[in-house]
Amino acid sequence: MHPFMSVSAMTGRKTGRRLIRKTVAMACSAAILLPFAVGPANAQRSLPLIRDAETEALMKDYAKPIFKAAGISNSAPEIILVNDKSFNAFVPDSRRMFINIGVIMEAETPGEVIGVIAHESGHIAGRHLVRLRSAVANAQIMTVLGTLLGVGAAAAGAAAGSGQAASGGAAAAMGAGSAGQRSLLAYQRGEEAAADRAALKYLEATGQSPRGLLKTFERMSQQQMFARQYADPYAQSHPMAQDRYNSLLHDAEQSKYFDKPEDYVLQYRHDLVRAKLFAYTSHPSATLRAYPRSDKSPAAQYARAIAAMKSRGKGAVKEIDALIRTQPNNPYYYELKGQALLEGGDPKAAIAPFRKALSIKPQEPQFMVWLGYALVGANNPAHLPEAERVLKQAIHRDENSGVAYSQLAIAHGRQGERAEADLATAKGLMVSGDFQAAKRYAARAQQSLKHGSPAWLQADDIVAYKPPNLPNR
Repeated sequence: MHPFMSVSAMTGRKTGRRLIRKTVAMACSAAILLPFAVGPANAQRSLPLIRDAETEALMKDYAKPIFKAAGISNSAPEIILVNDKSFNAFVPDSRRMFINIGVIMEAETPGEVIGVIAHESGHIAGRHLVRLRSAVANAQIMTVLGTLLGVGAAAAGAAAGSGQAASGGAAAAMGAGSAGQRSLLAYQRGEEAAADRAALKYLEATGQSPRGLLKTFERMSQQQMFARQYADPYAQSHPMAQDRYNSLLHDAEQSKYFDKPEDYVLQYRHDLVRAKLFAYTSHPSATLRAYPRSDKSPAAQYARAIAAMKSRGKGAVKEIDALIRTQPNNPYYYELKGQALLEGGDPKAAIAPFRKALSIKPQEPQFMVWLGYALVGANNPAHLPEAERVLKQAIHRDENSGVAYSQLAIAHGRQGERAEADLATAKGLMVSGDFQAAKRYAARAQQSLKHGSPAWLQADDIVAYKPPNLPNR
């Protein structure tokens, strides 16, 4: 895991040709851990993200038919992986769907993950997030009115000399907040149930079994087994998992696809990704315990190769080459080999495997970033023009890659292009959320750039940028 940079939400303004997109910011690399700001400006919190081309491609393939069935394929949300091993997913808005890697790692079958995606798609298609804001406002109004009435009753009781009436009014004032909260929670539970129903509908429409969805609630119910006997069901934002399982069971079993087996290819890819995530997020010794040498499955071989890369760097190449021989057209195996060579301090040798990965999957921006990284790291002036071209292509496809900007800045600097290097550095800092440093580099770039040129205008936009006011945390 490589914490290359901090990442935060970034907003901007458009003036003529000047544009800083309002978007979330993420860096590109294989299984890279990154902090990430999510939510509105007045309620942002940090999330650690993982970027991995293989996992993201699998999630897209899981989601594509579901998004189409939900009617959101034309503005499909971006699936973002959170480095959290708990089983959870959420949608903060209609543009983004966050899925903890714990969902993938715990799910034994693709259907379990697809069920989660279907549920979250139900929230988006049902416009639950929009209506939730209204429900929150109504709950606040209920709280305010209840408090005012309670305070009024308390004051009237005191004026009349009635201690009982005064204390009753005070109790009403204190209870108003609880009533508003319970009203909101009841609304949220209703929306969760609606999303569950929508998930069943989407699975049926796409010819997929709902068993994975049921398995998810069964697992959650087991985890709640000891807690639910003490839980107040009216103080929960979600229905209890066992209740959700029971409410879906009959209709799920009526599906003509209920006994349909998992797609073999998806299951194979799922197993590989589960092993990959485990190996990247665990100590190598833990990986070898989970995937011992006696396990000859492709997933186990993959996990052990990643563990070897993490512990031995370049020394793991022979093990990775053995993995490549089992599937010579798998681009992610070449990506792993290139990463091992980089880790081992041989960026020049890493160029070839990254180039091979990109030749197999030529549109993957994360492979472009890796190749650019190796070309710059090789410290050969002859490689710099290609590095610049590849990194610019990567940014064109994923404009929020801070790693691409940082390597592009190095490439410009080594070619004597100081202003361009400063501008690339400024853009990378904007992606990382370090706005003040970005402004300094952009201002310095402006001094050498032609006034009014596209590059000058981009620098000017950064200099003029006003970040949102964030609360103290």
